[in-house]
Amino acid sequence: MNVVLIGYRGTGKSTVGKMVASRLGRTMVSTDAEVVKRAGQSIPEIVAQHGWDYFRDLESQVCRDMAHVDGLVIDTGGGAILRPENVDRLKTAGTIFWLTASVETIMKRIGRDTQRPSLTGTKSFIDEVRDVLRERTPKYEAAADHVIATDGRPIVQIADEILARL
Repeated sequence: MNVVLIGYRGTGKSTVGKMVASRLGRTMVSTDAEVVKRAGQSIPEIVAQHGWDYFRDLESQVCRDMAHVDGLVIDTGGGAILRPENVDRLKTAGTIFWLTASVETIMKRIGRDTQRPSLTGTKSFIDEVRDVLRERTPKYEAAADHVIATDGRPIVQIADEILARL
């Protein structure tokens, strides 16, 4: 059984995932990192050259492949839940934890990250975060087995909560 972390950019999936994996003695894998590896390009390059649909296709292939491996901690990209087949595969393969954070926390955490391409292309950063969260929240809720708030909490406390719920 896998531990699957979902949530918007900057909610702590990668950081918390590393700690959970370490404490469980498991391998942590990132769907975004695997997409980059397979494409041989960064996410901004993939999106600029091929578009978001192509990126999502690669992401779906990665989710499919990871769902066939047991004993992983999977850090998903923020949009992995946009495709129902990804959610179905990940739910079948593990327990899904939705990591949440406020818009303000997300903006502090990812505000200057140039490796994260715009999801909307035209909106201000704060409007993009609010709008995309509004759109995705029902999908995160539907996919999640557990919801973990990360605002103002130490990483170790978040990891402890995940481990207690396994």
